[in-house]
Amino acid sequence: MNTVVKARHMDVTDAMRQHVQEKLGKLPRIFGAAQTAEVTLDVEAGQSVVEIVVEAPHRTTLVATHRAEDMYACIDQCYKKMSEQLRRHKDRVKDHKGTPLNEQLEAQD
Repeated sequence: MNTVVKARHMDVTDAMRQHVQEKLGKLPRIFGAAQTAEVTLDVEAGQSVVEIVVEAPHRTTLVATHRAEDMYACIDQCYKKMSEQLRRHKDRVKDHKGTPLNEQLEAQD
């Protein structure tokens, strides 16, 4: 998965970048078809804001945003939201495929 880390109103430290890479490295285990992830780290009104945008096949874009005092906790919670969205998306995609033809034929017998 291609990961891009951007920052607004702040500088990204190597430790923050490493933490983001470590967290987002786990996303392909949840939904392997996810292609790119864009992470935006921001500070607004004294609070940290993290936004993760993941591009998946078939023009699917998933967005998770979290706002908190601590940047690392904000990254963790935003990752948690994104992993839940990916899990639900994977379940939806899997359910729409239907039953295989050989199982349909066995059910008729």
